Amino acid sequence: MASAPAPDLPRPPFIHIDGLPNFRDAGGYPISSSSASASSSLASATAKKQMVRKGVLYRASEPSKLSASGEAQLRELGIREVYDLRSAVEIDRGIREGHGWAAREWDGARRNFVPVFLDQDYSPEALALRIKNYADETAVGFVTAYMDILQAASGKDNQFSPFRTILAHLASAPSPSSSSTATTTTTTTTTTTTTSEANTIPLPPPSPSHTTSAATAPASPVPPVLIHCTAGKDRTGVVVALVLALCGVADDIIAHEYNLTELGLRERHAELMRHLLGNPSMAGDEAGVRRMIGAQKSSMLGTLSLIRERYGSVEECVLKLGLLAPDEIAQLRRNLVVDVEDEAELVPWAKNARLLP
Repeated sequence: MASAPAPDLPRPPFIHIDGLPNFRDAGGYPISSSSASASSSLASATAKKQMVRKGVLYRASEPSKLSASGEAQLRELGIREVYDLRSAVEIDRGIREGHGWAAREWDGARRNFVPVFLDQDYSPEALALRIKNYADETAVGFVTAYMDILQAASGKDNQFSPFRTILAHLASAPSPSSSSTATTTTTTTTTTTTTSEANTIPLPPPSPSHTTSAATAPASPVPPVLIHCTAGKDRTGVVVALVLALCGVADDIIAHEYNLTELGLRERHAELMRHLLGNPSMAGDEAGVRRMIGAQKSSMLGTLSLIRERYGSVEECVLKLGLLAPDEIAQLRRNLVVDVEDEAELVPWAKNARLLP
């Protein structure tokens, strides 16, 4: 059974999974707009408060140190699809340098290899430039790096289509045989780690528009997913932000959810510091490295602002980059947006924010 998080980690959204830091549910946040220009049928179907469905979208750091009991905890949560955003070069480097970071699979879940940056993007020169972006003293460096992540994950030259693959899973229409429990729900979406064709299989047409309540809805219309990179902060943070924005979560709350990584990564700070200080471009720059492993709200707020400046809205960004079609965005919202029957269902994000530095 999933045990309580460490005393300084708020639950919800954190869940302690043995050997897997920074694990949390990205659901439970209030919808504060009409689903960011969501379909009028969804927005007008109910006057109730709404939130992002819990128990579907999980995020964490890399799982190489996951224990047997941790595996059992993830199975209990019904997680059957795991999306690994790291490159093969990054994984190999972590193993060579003694950090672990090996790819990990366990019974009941499929690892989908969907690297944001392809191997050629990890040349020493490219890595040094990317690291300097993250170490910038202002949010500008992070915003630049996060826009690079968005482009790399969406580019036609990335045959793994990482963001498209994840979003398409979350936007898949529930199977007619879907059970009311997360552990037996099935999906018709196909993902793969070896070809781009399987990542772009057309999805079934969306079901009729509807809203559901958290109390009465099936536990998950699509199988729950775990998204991770190395720290579960940057690449993971960008794709989770896209999902929350598409659902209609306010920017300030999205940035708060990202900011929680400041708490979730505390137990890995020393390890990440050693790894990054080992890079020649960062040698001796402890202040820069500390900024790199941080997750300040301004970084995500700046990224969302720049997306809107360039594309008009997050939805238009997703459409123009070919990550989802309009009917898929509508289906994603039907899958992930539920009515709030009791205020206690919501993540107390304002209270949790007081725990952050």
